[in-house]
Amino acid sequence: MIGASREALAAGRENLESLTDNTSVDAVKLAEELASVTTLLDREVSLRRLLTDPSRSGEDKARLIASLLGGQVSGETVDLVSGLVRSRWSGSRDLVDGVEELSAYAEVIAADKATKLDNVEDELFRFGRIVSGSHELRGALTEPKATASAKAELVKKLLGARAEAATVRLVTTLVAHPRGRSLEQGLDAYSKLAAARRDRMVAEVTTAVPLSDSQKERLTAALTRLYGRPVHLNIDIDPEVLGGVQVKIGDEVIDGTVSSRLEGARQALEG
Repeated sequence: MIGASREALAAGRENLESLTDNTSVDAVKLAEELASVTTLLDREVSLRRLLTDPSRSGEDKARLIASLLGGQVSGETVDLVSGLVRSRWSGSRDLVDGVEELSAYAEVIAADKATKLDNVEDELFRFGRIVSGSHELRGALTEPKATASAKAELVKKLLGARAEAATVRLVTTLVAHPRGRSLEQGLDAYSKLAAARRDRMVAEVTTAVPLSDSQKERLTAALTRLYGRPVHLNIDIDPEVLGGVQVKIGDEVIDGTVSSRLEGARQALEG
């Protein structure tokens, strides 16, 4: 998102955080209701155009939302969506994307308040690695002709009681309603939302063998000092790196693996 849409989404996220600071607010219910609103706006093209029409006042659009959603969802959800439509958006699709992101962020907040966000982050990362390693599984989860219910059932079989409920709900929403996103893009977006909740960075770490707890602690501390922000490690084991560690944070890669050094030596010899 750019310009007005980015500002509108930032304001919506602040509203959601303020709202969920109240312990009586059910963040999981908010996530579910915002997901339903996403489906509605995604389906009703004329409605989302009305709600992002710059010639209409914000209050007029908020009243329209209240009349449509009142009695169908909680007052908190109505308030959140009303706040979104009062803002200016660069495009009507951005509004749908914004509601969808707030739905996922509500799940993240709920997991954080239940002290389960670390588990959710790790499970999403591992699920992504499993899918990337199985062409057949990825095909089943992204098959356009498969129904949303069939994909949801497959996710339930894959994760079920082996993962946090928030992880299952997030992955189910992603595969059942991808809205043009790839599976990898969606999982990456969830990871960034979880990191944003903690105001920390995510480091993708690749090693040949599992790291010990003390090694993880030292690496986390070193990266935190280097970047000046808390860092969460997502660790992938890949025997092909032979030894050493590769760390990727955003677009930056710190490669200290043996395979990388051997490749560098090979190129030097060929040069």
